[in-house]
Amino acid sequence: MGKRLFGTDGIRGVAGVTPLDPVTITALGIALGDDLKRQGLSGLPVLIGMDTRESGPGIAAQLAEGLGRSGIATRFAGVVTTPGVAYLTRVGDFAAGIMISASHNPFEDNGIKVFARTGYKLPDAEEHEIEEEIFRILPDVSATATPTPLDHTFDVHPYIDFLLSTISLPLTGLKVVVDCGNGAASSLAPELLQEAGAEVTAICNHPNGRNINLDCGALHVERLRQMVLETGADAGIAFDGDADRAMLIAPSGRLVDGDAIMLIAARRLQRDGRLTGSTVVSTVMANLGLEKALQKLGIVMLRTPVGDKYVLEEMLRKDAALGGEQSGHMIFREYATTGDGMLTALKILEVCALEGTTLDDLAADLVVYPQLLVNIRVNERKPLDQMLGVVEQIRACEAALNGTGRVLVRFSGTEPLARVMVEGQDPGQVENWAEKIATAIRAELA
Repeated sequence: MGKRLFGTDGIRGVAGVTPLDPVTITALGIALGDDLKRQGLSGLPVLIGMDTRESGPGIAAQLAEGLGRSGIATRFAGVVTTPGVAYLTRVGDFAAGIMISASHNPFEDNGIKVFARTGYKLPDAEEHEIEEEIFRILPDVSATATPTPLDHTFDVHPYIDFLLSTISLPLTGLKVVVDCGNGAASSLAPELLQEAGAEVTAICNHPNGRNINLDCGALHVERLRQMVLETGADAGIAFDGDADRAMLIAPSGRLVDGDAIMLIAARRLQRDGRLTGSTVVSTVMANLGLEKALQKLGIVMLRTPVGDKYVLEEMLRKDAALGGEQSGHMIFREYATTGDGMLTALKILEVCALEGTTLDDLAADLVVYPQLLVNIRVNERKPLDQMLGVVEQIRACEAALNGTGRVLVRFSGTEPLARVMVEGQDPGQVENWAEKIATAIRAELA
């Protein structure tokens, strides 16, 4: 049986509504606590962090309540990034780590991501076991109406010190604009980059609980691009709500997305003799242009389903040093167990400093194939092979592309969306087929 609560990146939904209602959250805390006790970890606390959503403190308190009922103590890091929780869990004496965030989603949503004490996200099998326990105990669980608020008792600055240790020279002379998305990186990212030696202008770094990702951050880079052009900055950096991803803007205003970041990082690692197996890992969403640019360098790119969790699993199987997603999740396995936007920004700016060149020059080898992604909000999910009209349009699209492009149809793991991606050499053809497939899906599911 498939998982019913955990998606590709933890549990996610509207705060206060199942599965993020107080009773289910409490049950999750109990079930996770019981799971940790079975592993012999009952003597260690769980570290809890959150982004800036107004629902975060309540969810944190409810989780701590549930964990406490299983005899598991908690430490609260307050506002911190997802990779910050992963790192601090890994190097600290913790049984597990929990991040409360819905990443790039609007403030009404929230989510719960669980990390093992190794800093890795829980494997699917363990998530499934915890789910089964939640549903077993749920009928008997009651939630405290107003759980005791958690005190900020854990200093996250060792994570900043660690990030600074990953670069080989200061970023002195680099002028950067940082869009913090009014999220978890709002105070941490400007501090980090300033300590690294860069001249920093920070925007969207005044969270109020409701403005996270609101017309800013990694999904909305228009204001950042304008600031880079107006100030003559060497780079713009945009983070999503929990800062596990980053998008960059070059001095020309060009978007340097995860594909371009992958190319820049892979080429540098290859030059330094640190690209194990001359292999990188990306997802089915990676542009064909990236694959071809890497091939010219003698680098093999492997593809996985969407989700940095799956990228990491393949990296571990292939002993790959670098993996990531077009969306800006980038995993530097030498340093991190998950995507880390602040680490990504540091490492790419380090390449600029080492090579004395610009982001525009570093990304110039990436010739992007026209690619269109259409999101369709759906009321249900149905196996693709049961939607004959959709299958017919996909086959017709593949025949028309005739090996010069790709089509991908999938359901989002975090939102009620079907996603259609068409990629090819002719923008008009790409747009035409993407809309035809999207129309067929709407007829079936919308």
